[in-house]
Amino acid sequence: MARLPRLIVPFQPHHVIQKALSGVPLFQEDADYTAFLDWLRTAARNWKISIHAYALLPDCLHMLVSPADEEGLGQAMQWIGRNYVPYYNRKYGRSGTLWQGRFKTSVVDAESYLLLNSRYIEYLPVRAGLAFEPAGYKWSSYGQHAGLNPDPVVTDHPLYWALGNTPYQRENTYAEMASSDLSKDQILTVEKSVLKGWPLGSDKFKTDLQNRMQRQVLPAKRGRPFKKALD
Repeated sequence: MARLPRLIVPFQPHHVIQKALSGVPLFQEDADYTAFLDWLRTAARNWKISIHAYALLPDCLHMLVSPADEEGLGQAMQWIGRNYVPYYNRKYGRSGTLWQGRFKTSVVDAESYLLLNSRYIEYLPVRAGLAFEPAGYKWSSYGQHAGLNPDPVVTDHPLYWALGNTPYQRENTYAEMASSDLSKDQILTVEKSVLKGWPLGSDKFKTDLQNRMQRQVLPAKRGRPFKKALD
């Protein structure tokens, strides 16, 4: 099934993924990660985007974000690229883009999938063999959520705040939730949604979203449309 045109819904969480060109690492030194995060933080502030979770990996970046309007996310991603790519190319003596096409998004049903999606993103370094546990990888938002170190890039979602009445309660509850990876079915569901551009949520969420946006948000069913028999 073909990927749908990108859907951006104001104030709704979105899973964002941007892949690197094959064989070209996005980051080679700690300074590269730091520079990218500085531009990401600036872009989030300028275009009013709340970043709830992220993971920067050598071959891709994943984020869970809530944009304030339909245009800001695309403009922010473009601005980050216009700053980071020239910085990277000058530093490593190369030319051209770093990206494998446009970034992909999936609108996320917050009530059902926000915390699960956050855990999916922060466990990516473990799945990629870059760390033994989420706490062992410093280029993600896990440290903020588990109380290991404050992260100025992150704006915690109200559903994270609902995990406890104090920072200690929230951090311990989240760390316990994130102590193990998602199931294979959960991982497949998240990945299928973001790579295809489909909403991630219940059937009711998807139907309500389609009615609200007045556009197709789900892939069309295969086959020819049903025709009513003539009298």
